[in-house]
Amino acid sequence: MWLMVVSVPLLPAVIMISRRYRVKVAALCHRALAWTLRLVRGRVCVRSTHAFVFSKCTHGKVDSVLETFDLYADTHPSLCISPQIGEALDEVVRRVRPSLVLELGTHCGYSSVRLLRLLPPTGRLITVELDPLAAELGEEIILVAGFKHSQFQVLTSSSAEAIPTLHAFLEPDQGISEGLNLVLMDHDPQQYLPDLLALEREELLSPSGCSVLLIYRNQRAEDLREILDHIRARPDCYCIKSELQFITEIFYQKESTRADRRI
Repeated sequence: MWLMVVSVPLLPAVIMISRRYRVKVAALCHRALAWTLRLVRGRVCVRSTHAFVFSKCTHGKVDSVLETFDLYADTHPSLCISPQIGEALDEVVRRVRPSLVLELGTHCGYSSVRLLRLLPPTGRLITVELDPLAAELGEEIILVAGFKHSQFQVLTSSSAEAIPTLHAFLEPDQGISEGLNLVLMDHDPQQYLPDLLALEREELLSPSGCSVLLIYRNQRAEDLREILDHIRARPDCYCIKSELQFITEIFYQKESTRADRRI
């Protein structure tokens, strides 16, 4: 009873606040619902993809694993698997020839396998996945493709938590000290800009040049506008190298390095 007595005088204020912020609240609820649906669909996709590839590919044969992924995509349309994105990714890896690659968003391991098969013998992949199930199943598929833990590392955490820990992979005893040569962003588009800023702030991007690939998977243009606007506003460090239907490649180079090359 006392709760009703206290609440009645507050009703006008509650109504006014709800009217003023209803658009923001609705947007927040919509974003939370969309994230939940993506997570549920993603878990279903990862489970079914893993079961199909694991049971039908030839273990230890990377080409067989990728062919089985493509076969799955032919009969089970999936946002995690895109031969078009895969071919564009191959082209960038062959051109950049990276020694250390960061992948944000492991999913079912499809892109991880494509990346690893084109790295040099001393190259290494760090892949970050928030969902523990996807991280576990993705890692198993990478191992099924024939790669060893010395060639890759799966970090099960958010990208924001993982990025500050990446300095351990740049220690001299790891054989790689220059920084990341290639970054693949294929996780939450809302994190693209914060993660890019974090990578720059932590000085993890190779000062001599790093390609950052932004993956488009059925996303709205406004989801990526923020990071693209930031890149266009920083011509001293960034430039858009190529824009395709599914993937945008941006190039980062530290300003001092650019100045040295001009001299």
